[in-house]
Amino acid sequence: MKIGILTGGGDCPGVNAVIRAVVRSAARRGWESVGLIGGYEGLLPDYKLPPRELDVRAVAGLLSRGGTILGTANSGQFATKVENGKIRQLPKDLLDRTKRGMKRLGLEALVAIGGDGTLSAAAQMHKHGIPIVGVPKTIDNDLDGTQMTFGFDSAVDCATDALDRLHTTAESHNRVGVLEVMGRHAGWIALQSGVAGGADVVLMPEIPFTYESICAKIAEREGQGRRFTIVVVAEGACEKVTPETRPKAKRTAATAASPSEISPPKPSEKRLGGVMGPLVTAELEQRTRKEARCCVLGHLQRGGGPTSFDRALCSIYGAEAVERVAARDFGKMVAYQGANVTAIPLKDAVGKLKTVPLNGGLIRTARALGICLGD
Repeated sequence: MKIGILTGGGDCPGVNAVIRAVVRSAARRGWESVGLIGGYEGLLPDYKLPPRELDVRAVAGLLSRGGTILGTANSGQFATKVENGKIRQLPKDLLDRTKRGMKRLGLEALVAIGGDGTLSAAAQMHKHGIPIVGVPKTIDNDLDGTQMTFGFDSAVDCATDALDRLHTTAESHNRVGVLEVMGRHAGWIALQSGVAGGADVVLMPEIPFTYESICAKIAEREGQGRRFTIVVVAEGACEKVTPETRPKAKRTAATAASPSEISPPKPSEKRLGGVMGPLVTAELEQRTRKEARCCVLGHLQRGGGPTSFDRALCSIYGAEAVERVAARDFGKMVAYQGANVTAIPLKDAVGKLKTVPLNGGLIRTARALGICLGD
């Protein structure tokens, strides 16, 4: 058998580890593996870069290497972004061309590594008769159907390390330290790193915040002799809408005359990174009259090598994907369910956002530790 491997969506630590696991597992069965460059586009005959033959030698050393040797894409002909409240359907002609591309390359199956967009396209391909298996990838951990996506643990580790460093400088200068992390629609990174890194305030999309709540936490710490405060902000966090705050939406971060007039970003906006962190910092500095500094981690969370947990998870995912191909169990996404690794239908895994449960253990832990969640 000859299988194709591709990566779609954003990059993150561990993609190469999955590629390695797929190639090594396939090689033990005597199969060939081909890496498709640039996501699904690499299947099309007019794509600028040819596929890459992959064998055990070609994937040596990839277990700890960040990024993806195959490149990736989160736009283009195969993008399945939501349009008018529905997932965009790929044109039949494009799916037919994909089939012809597989035949031209001699591929009998595909392993698609990606998040909701990539796997939504995979679900449509399976429905069109293309043999495909998905591997869940997103640092936000917001993909439904799996307890853990690879890349998440590595992103949390990066954010926790940043919080450790922010603590020492904020304490030295009696400042408010604000760390913005990724998390467009879900606050998994913000909350888990906040608990692990000893944050005092965690703001995330699931719980609209008020500045009064944050300022009260800062005042409480001041009363205890703790003259610095650490705040973690998910990029998709938003202020609670009240009659007092609603007029702010008329201004933007670029044109506001003062921090209090800067409008909070909307979850539907394409780019949120670098907006909410500075906004919160400026507002807190104005309200508390304390010096505040902001650090935006941005794509640092996507870079570097995977943690040991992610390396193991990626290896499990890659090996299980090959098992599903061998069983001709297509149209599935491999999923991590604690002690068990299984697979669920792609159609059941996509289009459903997994957010932090408001009555879950992580939220209860944060509140028990005295962490302010902005409400």
